[in-house]
Amino acid sequence: MGSSSVLVQGLVALAAGLCPLGASAIEHRIDPTHTFATFEIDHFGATTNRGRFVLKQGALDFNLAEETGKVEVMLDTTSVSTGSAVFDAKVRSDDVLDVERFPTARFVSDRFVFERGRLTEVRGQLTLKDKTQPVSFRTLKFNCYNNLMFGRTVCGGEFEAVIDRTAFGIDYLVRFGMPKEVRLLVQLEAIQP
Repeated sequence: MGSSSVLVQGLVALAAGLCPLGASAIEHRIDPTHTFATFEIDHFGATTNRGRFVLKQGALDFNLAEETGKVEVMLDTTSVSTGSAVFDAKVRSDDVLDVERFPTARFVSDRFVFERGRLTEVRGQLTLKDKTQPVSFRTLKFNCYNNLMFGRTVCGGEFEAVIDRTAFGIDYLVRFGMPKEVRLLVQLEAIQP
């Protein structure tokens, strides 16, 4: 599985686990229709290149009372979609993600950070192209609600991080002025079983 996919789904599970449903660990399943990851990178100061990945799977164990937990998510790097077939092919190529050799990305959390009872950050390890680096995802929003369609509690949120792509061996066009920094935005929702 892809590291990014693991990350996304883990975050979804995390969001679900943060619902005020009790002190014990609660596992939620990811809702794929409301869960995905996007990336953004500046294009020579003129525009922003954007794309998105489909999330594949993940798991979460979470204890709200103790403010502890573990999340793991995987991303299918072959599922990248930028709206341009030419750009998709370049992102999939060995110059960038090399999806034939590395079809998944993975995020495994180390720590959940809270301030005044609110989740503010998820710290962990991101593996991309077989290289693992520490990454911290900032919580942009998070909420749990009663979904009338499912008759169950759904929790979800948005999380962002900025990574140095060269730390993962992705240095395509850096020497020509393309930035190293890539913004990752993970949107996820998870449903109580």
